[in-house]
Amino acid sequence: MFIKKIGIDLGTANTLVYLPNRGIVLNEPSVVAVSLIDKKILAVGDEAKEMVGRTPETIVVYRPLKDGVIADYRTTEAMLRYFINKALGGFRIFRPEVMVAVPAGITSTEKRAVTDATLAAGAKAAYIIKEPIAAAIGANIPIGSASGHMVVDMGGGTTEAAVISLGGIVANTSVRVAGNKFDQAISEFIRKKYNLAIGERTAEEIKINIGSALFLEEKKTMEIRGRETIAGLPRTITVNSNDITEAIELELEAIIAAIKSVLHETPPELSADVMDKGMVLTGGSALLRNIDKLFSQTIGIPAYVADEPLLCVARGTGIALDNLEAYKRSILATK
Repeated sequence: MFIKKIGIDLGTANTLVYLPNRGIVLNEPSVVAVSLIDKKILAVGDEAKEMVGRTPETIVVYRPLKDGVIADYRTTEAMLRYFINKALGGFRIFRPEVMVAVPAGITSTEKRAVTDATLAAGAKAAYIIKEPIAAAIGANIPIGSASGHMVVDMGGGTTEAAVISLGGIVANTSVRVAGNKFDQAISEFIRKKYNLAIGERTAEEIKINIGSALFLEEKKTMEIRGRETIAGLPRTITVNSNDITEAIELELEAIIAAIKSVLHETPPELSADVMDKGMVLTGGSALLRNIDKLFSQTIGIPAYVADEPLLCVARGTGIALDNLEAYKRSILATK
């Protein structure tokens, strides 16, 4: 069995790879470790993330994608090649067709950079699909119908809200507020309130374990370790879920404002459809507790979290690849 198709969700935080009939085969951080001496790429994905905060000055670890678009072309190409080879195995007779999901607000130059990097990484053909459309397909939304569907895709670097009808995006906006900004807000809040410095990974663990978009009646608590900012010594404290809700309040407000602006641009007929059906939340940040309730309360439209929201975009790229003819209106560039 020669696999000739591959779908990639090229995210700011994580890259997911989808193979038809096998599902998601890879989910690794979009991180690369580079040697400054000879500009050689030393590690990609999980291996590179392990090096964060632990490297000598001759090695730099960074994310080649910023807010969902390519910030460093050469490193992105190397990262794509690594993920394609890891998913398909090193030795291949056929070069695969690759579909990559990109943010809806991407410029034609940025789109060309993704296409070129994908072809240079070993693809026979590169297709580009907009993330909200891929997320909608992956969440089993019938995007081809003459009816409005709203998708809010909240990833690591960006949140994209879009209203889709007849296989295309009618209104959309993208804000650079998502999971990574939540983590930064949590560590900043703990530093100010408890005089404790914590790392990126600890902030993410707090968000996953006790984070909530709404204040909880029964608070969840978690013990965390960090470095005291005054004495500089290690210290353990207990934080609760209400601290986290307070910490990410402004970030959530920015996402709500973005969703409202998309609804404001939506034609009245489609607005009525969205009111009836509600909005579907996808992406890793949709896993935050009570985020659907918060959106329903503040926007006045029902919100539902998709099944396995983290995998929707990657799954959507795979389904679209399998049915290229059916989705050809939704796919942007081919080469």
